[in-house]
Amino acid sequence: MIDNISATTEGFFILLGFSRWPHLEVSLFVVILVFYLMTLTGNLFIMVLSHLDTRLHTPMYFFLSNLSFLDLCYTTSSIPQLLVNLWDPEKTISYSGCMIQLYFVLALGSTECVLFVVMSYDRCVAVCRPLHYTVLMHPRLCHLLAVASWISGFTNSALHSLFTFWVPLCDHHLIDHFFCEVPALLSLSCVDTRANELLLLVTSSIFVVIPLLLILTSYSAIIQAVLRMPSSTGPQKAFGTCGAHLLVVSLFFIPAMCIYLQPPTESSQDQSKFIALFYTLVTPSLNPLIYTLRNKDVREAVKRLMGRE
Repeated sequence: MIDNISATTEGFFILLGFSRWPHLEVSLFVVILVFYLMTLTGNLFIMVLSHLDTRLHTPMYFFLSNLSFLDLCYTTSSIPQLLVNLWDPEKTISYSGCMIQLYFVLALGSTECVLFVVMSYDRCVAVCRPLHYTVLMHPRLCHLLAVASWISGFTNSALHSLFTFWVPLCDHHLIDHFFCEVPALLSLSCVDTRANELLLLVTSSIFVVIPLLLILTSYSAIIQAVLRMPSSTGPQKAFGTCGAHLLVVSLFFIPAMCIYLQPPTESSQDQSKFIALFYTLVTPSLNPLIYTLRNKDVREAVKRLMGRE
């Protein structure tokens, strides 16, 4: 059916998604819908709670609110389209819709990479320089770091989007993925795309490898500072908070590296769909749980809010 549609739809792309496993589409729809609702509920909860409770008006929760809003937008840029396509036999997306989706998925993903670096720096200052924390992480700097994260991510996406959609495509518009992304679109080209692939590799290194190295450097300094702490409660609390942050970072960066830092092959395409599903849906849905499940400040903020109500 998809072959017949591709011959008659002009100005549209066909997102093949998980159509090779039609018996899984209903189950995938249910699972993806549950994770999407978890993402919306959890991240909205963090945003609202951080806004309402004045004791959470700190740099850590300011950046965490940014991450929650970012995750909410990041998931919404691709998952609703996937849910529609799991039911729709045509699985189409317009050319303009594909451009918009490509731009926002890449922009929000790049922004998240930079924001994780900012959050690790915030934790590093909090643990390594606690007496100077309020001076170093003043509100103006926090806002500047957050704005820089968003600007860098959207600038990177603009560059890739322009270069990707300037590449001439072949007659068929079958995208072997569940959303529009750069490697999947480059595979449709009838011309040499090595320059685009090189650009993708370079910028992926800038936005994935370098941020990961900076994050690991920050947490190495944190671990050294924690081990020098004389009390037992301080290191335990610091390790608990930083351990949660490192888990979030691992769940995001490792799948992203598997997609963008290896050459695409036909045999790995099906695998890349499930990996992409993990970092576009599963990780954003787990972030609120990881950050708040063992967080005493959040539990007390919930109690205060419930007490006022």
